[in-house]
Amino acid sequence: MRKICIINQKGGVGKTTTTVNLAAGLSRNDRKVLVLDLDAQGNIASCLPVTSQKDIFNFLLENADIGECITPMGRNLDIVRSNERIAKAEYYLSKEKFKEGVLRKRMQDIKGYDYVLIDCPPSLGLLNQNAMLYATEAIIPTTTEPLGIEAARKMVEILKQINDVFEHNISISKVVPTFFDRRNKICKTIYNEIQNEFYELTSDPIRINSKLKEAPLKKLSIYKYDKNGNGSKDYMSLVKSVMRDEPRFQEVGSSQPAEAVSG
Repeated sequence: MRKICIINQKGGVGKTTTTVNLAAGLSRNDRKVLVLDLDAQGNIASCLPVTSQKDIFNFLLENADIGECITPMGRNLDIVRSNERIAKAEYYLSKEKFKEGVLRKRMQDIKGYDYVLIDCPPSLGLLNQNAMLYATEAIIPTTTEPLGIEAARKMVEILKQINDVFEHNISISKVVPTFFDRRNKICKTIYNEIQNEFYELTSDPIRINSKLKEAPLKKLSIYKYDKNGNGSKDYMSLVKSVMRDEPRFQEVGSSQPAEAVSG
């Protein structure tokens, strides 16, 4: 089971869009996927028709059974939604004996999935620390602009610190350039920098695309909303790239060397 956090401390980089469309794409390729939303904005439930009464707060902090918190979105895709209540989790988590490891403990008996994807909030708080300590992989979406690549560099350092402090082994499996406009010189320049700096980790870019912004209004993945458009093509390319990495990431942690976190 691959455990992947989609993470960047910078907001507005496409984390939720990437989580939703990566999950939907993997499920379309016969992978069983569980999505956990840790963001208080609850945007996963804004993107898809999630209906469960209980949510990630109930699961994480009130010991609710995960089956009560899941909304099945189809044969291969389950969602655990979030809402503004999860913002209070930082306070409650701080009272736990191993406050950074609560998610890992709650998830230890969860089986039957090929992928667990975690949509992380734009912060460096306890929720993200829990996500990083549970996950064995990180996917970092980053805009193709100067502030985007700087945020990605900082995220690499944070992941390295998590590994060092907690003797963990989370690897970066993908850096995903988002909001790419091939007509824009700075986008092309930053994309080239990302490729050079994160050699072999950089996915093909996700092109700027109005359909990706419209799809959540219909509560549809990009594949259902605009199946032949650039958004579908770009995200399915990412899905295929992630699937090609499957032999390198096995059940016992990640087979990718930990030093890959250094970028």
